[in-house]
Amino acid sequence: MLKNKKFLVAGAGGLLGSKLTAALIADGAHVIAADIKPNLMTERLAQQGVDVESASLTCVALDLNNVSTVNALFATINGVDGAVNCSYPRNKRYGAKFFDVTLADFNENVSLHLGSSFLFMQQCAAYFKREQTPFSLVNISSIYGVVAPKFEVYANTPMTMPVEYAAIKSALLHLSKYLASYVADSGFRSNSVSPGGIFDHQPEQFLEEYKKQTLGKGMLDISDVLGSIKFLLSDHARYVNGQNIIVDDGFSL
Repeated sequence: MLKNKKFLVAGAGGLLGSKLTAALIADGAHVIAADIKPNLMTERLAQQGVDVESASLTCVALDLNNVSTVNALFATINGVDGAVNCSYPRNKRYGAKFFDVTLADFNENVSLHLGSSFLFMQQCAAYFKREQTPFSLVNISSIYGVVAPKFEVYANTPMTMPVEYAAIKSALLHLSKYLASYVADSGFRSNSVSPGGIFDHQPEQFLEEYKKQTLGKGMLDISDVLGSIKFLLSDHARYVNGQNIIVDDGFSL
């Protein structure tokens, strides 16, 4: 489905981005892997078994909150069939419980994540307008962009579901639809994938309570999400536009 296609993956040094990059290359695609920490990105890609010297991979430094850097990247790339934004920018105080979040931190985190996503989406659309070749944009939202948090799964743990996260991920879904409607061209697709919780060595108490809310899987593995992303990037989804695919093993039921 993806052989000989070229994709831009932003946040390619992260948990999802690195594994997505490896999977796309394994499927025969060329990937422009972009991350704010390029050295860490190449290290993590190597850990995924990616040959960082391969002709199928181009690694670039990218700060999605730097307008000049983002514009420069989109001005120089060519032949790109689609893009996935796996980035997760946030400040050092991100993740506080609701009553401990200051207005300044809320505003900063929304700006860092949602603002940079807007810029990325805007430039993807501008690239399509310029090149006039089919383009598929995949935005990564979350099950908590779709439903209210189930706070009971966080009981007796130091964890919470950050309020900024809920605001950002729900807004991303609507922004993705807005973009599809605004461009109004079946050659340009803007869709989202909303995963349930992804395993990242969370406390055992949390993992047990979370699993009770699913149909048996519990927390997802990254590999459980990749298929939906690859589908949206592929020609099999050529007329899927402005949609959101939920991958949560029934967590939202």
